[in-house]
Amino acid sequence: MGLSRLDVFYRRLLLTKLFIGGWGKPEDLKRIFEFRKIIGDREKCKTLVPVDYPVYVNKTEELTDCHIHDGFFISPLEHLVPGILPQEAVKARFQFIVPKRWQRNRPVCIQLAGTGDHFFWRRRTLMARPMIKEAGMASLLLENPYYGYRKPKDQLRSCLKNVSDLFVMGGALILESTVLLRWLEREGYWPLGMTGISMGGYMASLAVTNWPKPIPLIPCLSWSTASSVFTTGVLSRAVNWAELEKQYAVNSVYETEIIKLLEYCGADSFKMGTELQRNVDSLGNLLGLAGALPTKDGRFVKVETQSEVGSSLFSSGRTVTGTITVGHRKKMNSHKCCRPSLHTESISFMKGVMDECTHMANFSVPVDTGLIIVVQAREDAYIPRTGVLSLQEIWPGCEIRYLNGGHISAYLFKQNFFRQAIYDAFNRFSLKYPSSQ
Repeated sequence: MGLSRLDVFYRRLLLTKLFIGGWGKPEDLKRIFEFRKIIGDREKCKTLVPVDYPVYVNKTEELTDCHIHDGFFISPLEHLVPGILPQEAVKARFQFIVPKRWQRNRPVCIQLAGTGDHFFWRRRTLMARPMIKEAGMASLLLENPYYGYRKPKDQLRSCLKNVSDLFVMGGALILESTVLLRWLEREGYWPLGMTGISMGGYMASLAVTNWPKPIPLIPCLSWSTASSVFTTGVLSRAVNWAELEKQYAVNSVYETEIIKLLEYCGADSFKMGTELQRNVDSLGNLLGLAGALPTKDGRFVKVETQSEVGSSLFSSGRTVTGTITVGHRKKMNSHKCCRPSLHTESISFMKGVMDECTHMANFSVPVDTGLIIVVQAREDAYIPRTGVLSLQEIWPGCEIRYLNGGHISAYLFKQNFFRQAIYDAFNRFSLKYPSSQ
């Protein structure tokens, strides 16, 4: 399938840049990668969050069809990796939307926020309240770190300042989801499940890898890794490559120390040659730039590849005037940091760090993959599936449902399909585990 023109057009309308602060502090990246080794193994995480971790409800509002409870708790990440969260994000806030009358059991679906989904209005209006009306199902909406009340003062809208912020967000949401699932269990709610759209679906998937019991999971418009999102998807044009290249060239710690901490070694690890070019070509064709790579200023530059380049960015190559040939790393002075070979290597490093902290194959497999229903858009230009392992390869037994169109059209017009997948996954759980309560 091709890429959605609406996705490409919509991205062109947004002028803000991602990661204007760069990669993040090297010391923070090291701490995050070490913590990933723990949180990526479910067995090692059994005692990270106490069963009776304190959760507080401080406000309740009654509407015609539901009660809305506002609550909060301190993110466990603050205790486990002190200081890694910005101060504004330490307090995790949530909204619990409960029907006035339960139909049968007391099912609750935790919904994590997608990109740009600040506070709770969007999820409450488009998903939670319709779910009460259609299925009598409650929703718990957790606010992501770096969003809404948890947004750092120096962050512009939804644009994460550093690459490392995405990894901190993921680690926090894994632990915070565990807190909420255990709290809901203590309060007698059942069955419990998790969902999210776009980035929210991805974060929900990460959280479920850490949960030690069977649980319905419905990730919508997300896939197996975030690396393709920022290297070959339309969002790659929003990345501040100029700053990333500069930091990578000037500070040798990224090449000499950080890269040695990257342990992910799946079949798609650093696989940026042929597959990368094929996927970028699809986006480049839509922009009239066939054979192109995203540049530091959001434009695309034509790439001339050699047959001997193979699948790695680190193969030998040459630089040609007006084109880029994938080449090996050459030592550069900081004033030459925008040379094309540095740009391609920065993309490779981005893929490496993203796969290390976001690739589902680097985390435990959910307890029962038969309870997972993935909803995907066939022509999604934001979440490329080319060149990365599929979720079916990583989670054998999961179900993939495809919608026609791209990321934006599915988000705007296919919410009912997302909700139906939630109901189906919960029904599947109830039939398979009727005595789990």
